[in-house]
Amino acid sequence: MKKLLCYTVLAFLTISSTAFCQKKNGPSQSQTLTLSADELKDKIKGGWAAQTIGVTFGGPTEFKYNGTFIQDYQPIVWYDGYLKKTMEEIPGLYDDIYMDLTFVDILERVGLDAPVDSFSQAFAYAKYDLWHANQSARYNIMNGIKAPETGHWKYNPHADDIDFQIEADFSGLMSPGMPNTAIQIGDKIGHIMNYGDGWYGGAYVGAMYSLAFTSRDVNYVVTEALKTIPPQSQFYQCIADVIKWHKQYPNDWKQNWMEIQKKWSEDIGCPDGVFSAFNIDARTNAAYIVLGLLYGKGDFDKTLQISTRAGQDSDCNPSSAGGILGTMLGYNQIPAYWKMGLKEIEDMPFKYTTMSLNNVYAISYKHALEMVKRNGGSVTDNSIKIALQSPKTVRFEKSFEGLFPIAKVPFNKGTGKNEFTFDFTGTGFVLRGMAAKLKKESSDYILEADLFIDDQKVETAKLPTSSLSRRNDIFWKYELPNKKHTVKVVVKNPDPEHELRTWDYLIYSDKPFDGSIARTE
Repeated sequence: MKKLLCYTVLAFLTISSTAFCQKKNGPSQSQTLTLSADELKDKIKGGWAAQTIGVTFGGPTEFKYNGTFIQDYQPIVWYDGYLKKTMEEIPGLYDDIYMDLTFVDILERVGLDAPVDSFSQAFAYAKYDLWHANQSARYNIMNGIKAPETGHWKYNPHADDIDFQIEADFSGLMSPGMPNTAIQIGDKIGHIMNYGDGWYGGAYVGAMYSLAFTSRDVNYVVTEALKTIPPQSQFYQCIADVIKWHKQYPNDWKQNWMEIQKKWSEDIGCPDGVFSAFNIDARTNAAYIVLGLLYGKGDFDKTLQISTRAGQDSDCNPSSAGGILGTMLGYNQIPAYWKMGLKEIEDMPFKYTTMSLNNVYAISYKHALEMVKRNGGSVTDNSIKIALQSPKTVRFEKSFEGLFPIAKVPFNKGTGKNEFTFDFTGTGFVLRGMAAKLKKESSDYILEADLFIDDQKVETAKLPTSSLSRRNDIFWKYELPNKKHTVKVVVKNPDPEHELRTWDYLIYSDKPFDGSIARTE
C-alpha cells in the first residue's frame, strides 16, 4: 500500500480545525478536507477581494507594455482611496469582475443547473462593453448562433483569446477542493466565448482557485491544476515550460519571461495579435499568471508586481494571480497595505450589475456549500467537510487546426466604398475593419453586406455601428483550397451618414512561412 504523507493543518493549511492526508501525487477522491464556516468564508472573500485589488493595480499598465516587461524602477501607483476612485471613474476596467458577476447572478436566480442559454443571453444583452472573444460571442448570440458554436474558432476568430480565463474565477471559488467540479461548471459557460486553448485558460484558472483551498504551496497548486489540461495541447506545453524554467532559473523571473517570449509569443488566431507585439492569447497570459505565482512564492506584493510587470494583459493577469493567492491566504492574511480603501468599496455595486463585493462574498459561500453537498461532502452549522477531487484531464480540442498566418496586408481601399475586391493566395483570410458613423451626432445604423469568394456568395452579415452590438471583424473564412482567391464585399444598404471602413486583411496557408526565404508577393 502506497505510503501516505499526512499533514496537520498548522503545518500545511494553517487552519486550526482542519486535518487531511495527502499522497505525494495529490489527494485522492476518498480523502476529505474539513474547514470551519469562518475559514471557508475567509478564503472565498480573499479570492474575490484579491482579484479586485489585482485588476485595479494593473489597470494603468494594460496593454501598454507589449513584447516587453515593465522595468523595476518604474513605479505603479497604489494608495488609500485608489480603489474607490478607479471604480467610480473607470468602471469598464472591471470586465474581469462584472462578467464573473453576471454568471454568479444567473446561478443565484436561475439555479446551479441553469441552462447555457441563460448565461448566453445574460451577458450578450448586458449594457457593458466587451472585447475580443466575448464581443464576438455576443455578436453571434445576437445574430442567432447558439453556444457552443458561438465560441468555436470557425465562428469566432478570437477563440484562443484570454476572455474565459479572466472570468472563470467564480467556478473555482464555488468549488473548494473540487477542481473537476469547477471545470464542469465552466465547461458550458467557457465554450460560449472560447474554444481550445482559450477554454483551457479558464479551466486551468478555475482549477487553481479550487486547489488553492487545499494548500498554501504555490508550486503544488500550479502543477496539480495543470493535470486537468491535455498534455498534447499547446496550453499545457507552455505552462509546463514555465514550471520547468522556474526550476532552471529559480531566482530570475525575467529570464523565464525571456524564454516565454522566445518560444510562446506567436499568436496565430486573434487578428489583432497576429504579426504584432500585442498578445491577448490565453496561453501567453496564463504563463504570466504562473510566473507571478511561482516567483512570488506566496508573497502577495511580489505576486502582483511580477504578474503585472510581465506586461500584455497586465490588469487581468494580476487579477487572476492575486485572486488565486488571496484564496490560499484568506482575506484576513492579505496585507493591510493592499486592503487600503477596500472596506469603502465592498458595498458599492460594480457598474452594470446590482452586485457588490459583500454580495458576492455571501452568494459564493452559499453556492460553495451547495456544491460541497452535491459532490459527496457534508455541511453543518460550523463545519464543512469536503470530498477532495483528484484532477482529471479534460478532452482535447484545438483551434485553427492546420492554419498558419503568412501575411497581413494593409487595405484601406474598401473604406467608404459600397463594393470592393481583393485577391489572395492561401487557405483562409480575415478582413479587419468596422462599420462607422461619419458624424458623431448621427444615429447608430446597421450596414448589411454580402461576402463573395470566387464569385460564390458565402455570407450576408449585419455590421452595426453600435459598440455593444458590433462585429469585431468584417468577414473571415478558413479551410479554403490553397490557391488564389478573389474576395468581393458588397454593401446592400448604403447610407450617406455611415460607411464601412477597412484596415487590413490577414492571410492563412496550410503550412508556415519559411522566414529564411524572402517573400515574393
